[in-house]
Order: sequence, then structure tokens, then C-alpha cells
Amino acid sequence: MKITLTSKVRILPDEETKDLMIRTMHAYTSACNYVSVHVFSTGVTSKQMLHDELYRDIRSRFALRSQMAESVIRTVAAKYKTLTSSHEPWKLIKFSKPQYDLVWNRDYSLKGDVFSVNTLEGRKKTSFCRPGSSLDGKFGTAKLVHKHGKFYLHIPVTHEVSDVSDDAVANIVGVDRGIRFLATAYDTSGKTTFFSGAQVKAKRAHYKALRKEIQRVRTPSSRRRLKAIGQRENRWMNDVDHCISKALAESYPKGTLFVLEDLTDIRKATERVRLSDRYLSVSWSYYDLEQKLIYKAAMRGQKVINVDPAYTSQTCPKCGRRDKTSRDKRRHLFRCTGCGYTSNDDRIAAIQHGK
Repeated sequence: MKITLTSKVRILPDEETKDLMIRTMHAYTSACNYVSVHVFSTGVTSKQMLHDELYRDIRSRFALRSQMAESVIRTVAAKYKTLTSSHEPWKLIKFSKPQYDLVWNRDYSLKGDVFSVNTLEGRKKTSFCRPGSSLDGKFGTAKLVHKHGKFYLHIPVTHEVSDVSDDAVANIVGVDRGIRFLATAYDTSGKTTFFSGAQVKAKRAHYKALRKEIQRVRTPSSRRRLKAIGQRENRWMNDVDHCISKALAESYPKGTLFVLEDLTDIRKATERVRLSDRYLSVSWSYYDLEQKLIYKAAMRGQKVINVDPAYTSQTCPKCGRRDKTSRDKRRHLFRCTGCGYTSNDDRIAAIQHGK
């Protein structure tokens, strides 16, 4: 089984190398926009055809070295092929932020504490900070970015991990995801762990109110502000999902099977939610949390599967009686109409997932 993770590496160039890297990134971005205009007007997305038509022109116009010119063509062609495969309307793709896509060994390398990168003036070497995540694995095409005066290299690293067979499963953990509790975990020992969603709910409400207020202004600066707020909210929620998935993976031993409800059609379910509550349901990052748990579990010799969530919050784990009146959604309480067993409704769902 292969797991690909993106490692964020801080690059530490001196002033001379910094200026050269910035010039290289701007030249690369300008070349991408030049090729993008050609693709948009001609409809040609074939890398070979673009190479035949534009390679020499790119090198002479933007003073790019051979591998950099090839990388420009690959980058732009990939963007347009993604556009067509997603069935979006044909449009001109613009590259606004300075960037540079680097092929491992051809354009960049990391050896010891030295980062070597291809520039307009040939290979340059500088130091870098090793990230907290492992750099052991197969490196893919990295992206060099310049943000807030700092340089970062985003490297996709592919790891080979052993798949967990059914015979190797020694512990089962049912996990229910929701709004009141972001995750509720119940394991075979009977232990229940709740991850509260109160702070996230309050933060979401704050951002929603802030956006509503700024949207009334309708100026270019307000639109930039809205974009910045959205990015900040996404970064924050991304960190929350990292923390929860990490806590789940580290709380259980190797051979653990995490059983989550299949939320493939969760967005369709929001059609039955009141309009005032729909933003809260749609904006919840169920999928992101699941994806983070999948790779963290795989790295620790654990496994994640999905099950049908139908009636899991309505079925008694003691007597098996299924009755929708057993669940009080407003009070988040489950009381079996048959045997009288009582518990939190999210905990009931987590128990049923793990069965």
C-alpha cells in the first residue's frame, strides 16, 4: 500500500540566492502564463505538441534552462487536463503567484542539510530546515513557493506501508462523526472518547457573521478580505482535523480497525436541513478528517473502513430493538423503548459502527 504525504520544508537562502530564486520563480510564472494563453486559444493540451511549438520560444523569451522549460509545459498541460476532466467550462488559467515546479534530481535535491535547486544561473545550493514529518520515501515533483518573505518547498513523499489483513486486526474502534461531538470513539474494551465540537461550532459562527458583515461593503478590498478569512478558517479547521486524527491513531495499538460511517451522500442529506442550519452542516469537514485518519492509521499499522450508517443511532446495542422514537435528537439522548438502555446518541452510533 502506498501513502503520499506532502512535506513542507523551509528553505534558508542567503540574500544573493534569495534574489536569484525570486527572479527564477517570476520568470517561471510568466512562462506558465505565456503557455496558458496559447493553450486557451488553440485548445492544444498535448505535452509533445506544446513542446514542438513552444519549447524554443519559452527558452529564448524567459531565459529558462532546458529542464525548467520542460517543467513549464508539464505544469500548464496538467492544469488544463484537470480542468477538462472535471467537466468545468473552458477558461483561461492564470498563474498569479510566483512558483516553480521542481522535478526530483533534475531540478532539485536534498542531501544532508543542503538544498540544491536549478535557477536561471544554474544550480545553487543553500541550507534548509528538516520538517517534523519523515522525508524517507520516494520524492515527487515539488513546488517552491515564496510567502511572506519566506521560501518553502512542498514535496510529495510516497511511503510504502503494509496493508493490515483481517487476521491481523486485534482491536475494533467504532467512530461516529458529528457537529456536537466532532468524533465519538468506542473500542472493544468499552472505553468511549468524545471530541467536543463546541469550539469549532462557535468559531464557524464567528466567521459566518464576519463574512456577512464584510459582504455588505462590496469593494475590491472587501473581496480580498473575504478570501483571506476563508483561507484562515480552512487552515484552522485543517489543524483541528490533524489533531483529532492524530489523537485517534496514537490512542490505539497496531492492528486497530477504525470503523467509520459512510458519509458519501452527506450533502444530499442537507437538503432536509433547515436553511438557517445548512451552512453548519455543509461546511463540516467530515471527509478531511477521514482522509487524515486513513493515512495516519496506515503509517501505524492500523486500518480504516466504512459501514452503512443507516439506523445506527436508533438501534439499541443491548437488545437490538430499532425504534426512531428511542432517540431524542434535541437532547442528544438515546433511551431504548424496549429494554430502557440509556446513553448518549453519538456513543450509541459509535458502538453500532464497531459491531
